[in-house]
Amino acid sequence: MLLQNRTALALGLRMCSTHVMKGPLMHTARPVSDISEFRTVFSKAKHIAIITGAGVSAESGVPTFRGENEKWRKWQSQDLATPEAFSRTPSRVWEFYHYRRELALNKKPSAAHLAIAECEARLRKQGRSVVVITQCTDDLHRQAGSKHVLKVHGSLMETRCVSCGHVTVNRRSPICAALKDKGSPDPDVADAQIPVDKLPRCGESDCRGLLRPNVVLFGETLDSHILTKVEKEMETCDLCLVVGTSSIVYPAAMFGPQIASRGVPVAEFNMNTTPKTEYFMYHFQGPCGTTLPPALARHESEVI
Repeated sequence: MLLQNRTALALGLRMCSTHVMKGPLMHTARPVSDISEFRTVFSKAKHIAIITGAGVSAESGVPTFRGENEKWRKWQSQDLATPEAFSRTPSRVWEFYHYRRELALNKKPSAAHLAIAECEARLRKQGRSVVVITQCTDDLHRQAGSKHVLKVHGSLMETRCVSCGHVTVNRRSPICAALKDKGSPDPDVADAQIPVDKLPRCGESDCRGLLRPNVVLFGETLDSHILTKVEKEMETCDLCLVVGTSSIVYPAAMFGPQIASRGVPVAEFNMNTTPKTEYFMYHFQGPCGTTLPPALARHESEVI
């Protein structure tokens, strides 16, 4: 298997780290930014894996957990996105996620989202495949038209019952009456302290359990079924793009380097270099909405 250490990686916890893992991975020579060379490689690829991160959605106006959006009210976002925080203060955590849901529901796909979806649809007609392996929890890849999307960190547009485990798509706005107009990130806004029985509840008969966002919180294990599919794609792809990700959240940060370790060309598209840039063959710096569309556009060799 490509991911030999499933305990440490494939079944690892979602965690944020700036540690650069060495292990058996091989560093490449300094990555190049030759778009013509990349396009030649792209034209020959049959199975393309595109790993996307928060930078893709940031260009649509969806805030990330970092930088100026690292805090929500007076709390660090990463401290709210934990199972312990949800257990202690479900009202506060639901306000936080309600804020993020409402923002995402009102955003449109970026140029990068649209380029990926167009590429997938075009190459499908040629018998070639594109899979999106995303760390984003919004709905923008789907809105853009991407069909083959693996969400390794779950979805804000799904809920999961903490009692019966039922998962359902949920794009209601607001998600429940008690959360209407709640969730302001202003540090001067007090917690709503919504009673638990007024928070989103399970619609399954005879359950009515508390719902939570169906996202992977920090410290939780990633979905093994999704990771099995990710492994398969990582083992079979012949080109990989790493787009808009800081490459510091594990285990997803290792997907690109693991693919590169097979000798597969990996191209990074990001505003800056990352802790994993040195493992990749190509690096294209700048906004993904600017660099990605020409990289994925129809190649002159394509016959449709």
